[in-house]
Amino acid sequence: MSLLRRKKDLPSHNAYAVVTGAGSGIGRSFALEIARRRGVVVCADLKLEGAQETVRLIEAQGGKAFAVACDVGVAEQVEQLAEQAEELMGHPVTLLINNAGVGLGGKIEETTLEDWRWCMNVNLWGVIHGCHYFVPKFKQLGRGAIVNVASAASYTAAPEMSAYNTTKAGVRALSETLFAELKKDKISVNVLCPTLVPTNIIKDGRLPARYSKLANHALMNYAMVTSDSVATLTLNRLDSGELYTTPQVDAKLFWLMKRAAPNLYAKFLGFSYQFVK
Repeated sequence: MSLLRRKKDLPSHNAYAVVTGAGSGIGRSFALEIARRRGVVVCADLKLEGAQETVRLIEAQGGKAFAVACDVGVAEQVEQLAEQAEELMGHPVTLLINNAGVGLGGKIEETTLEDWRWCMNVNLWGVIHGCHYFVPKFKQLGRGAIVNVASAASYTAAPEMSAYNTTKAGVRALSETLFAELKKDKISVNVLCPTLVPTNIIKDGRLPARYSKLANHALMNYAMVTSDSVATLTLNRLDSGELYTTPQVDAKLFWLMKRAAPNLYAKFLGFSYQFVK
C-alpha cells in the first residue's frame, strides 16, 4: 500500500457497508468501528431487535445506519439484502462483512445431519451467498472489500467440533481463493481467524451440556481480546492489503505449529484427546 494513500481511500473508511450478524458480538463491533471511520452501515441480523439496537448505538455516536432482518442461510434473503442495502444507503455497497455464524459441538455420532445442515447453512453457505451476490456489484463498481469471519478452528481441527471446523475451513479456503482471484478487480479480501472472543456464539449455539456451560464461561471470562479490538485490527489489516487476521498469540502459535509439522500436530491432538473425559 502506498504511503501516499489517504485514509479516505482505504476500504474501511467512508465505506458503505453491510455487516451480517450485526446484532451482537464481533458483528456489532465491526458496525460501530466502520461508523467511527465515517462509514454508513446496514446492520443485518436474524434477530431484527439486535440489529436495531446496534443502529441505535451508531446513531448515538453521530453515525448513520439501517437495520435489516436477514437469514444468511437463505439465498433469496441475501440477494434481497444486496438490493435493499443499496437502496437504503443511496449508494452502492463498498464493504461486506460476512460475520454471521453459529456454534456447534459434539462427537461425530452425536451430531445429527440436521445439525450439520444448520451449521453449514449459516457458517459456510451464508458466506458463499454474501460473496455470490455482492462480488458482481463490486466488479461493476470497480472496487470493493470483503471480510469473512472464519475462526482458528479452520486449522486447529479440535476434536468434537467436526461440523464447526469444517465450515470455518471452507470460509478460509474461499477467502484465500478470492484474495487471488479478485485482486485484478481491485477487490480486497481479509479472513479473520480468532480463538476466544467474548460473543454469544456458544450461548446461542448447539453444544453438549457436558461442556457448553464451561466453554461459555471460558469465552466470556478468559478471552484475551475484546470484540472491539478484533474488529479494529481486522479493518486495519484489510486496509493494509493483508489476507489473514489472527488476533491472538495462541491462534498464531497453532498456525505455526500446524504448518511446521502437520503430522506431528495431528498426532499430538489425538494423544491429548485420550485424556479428555
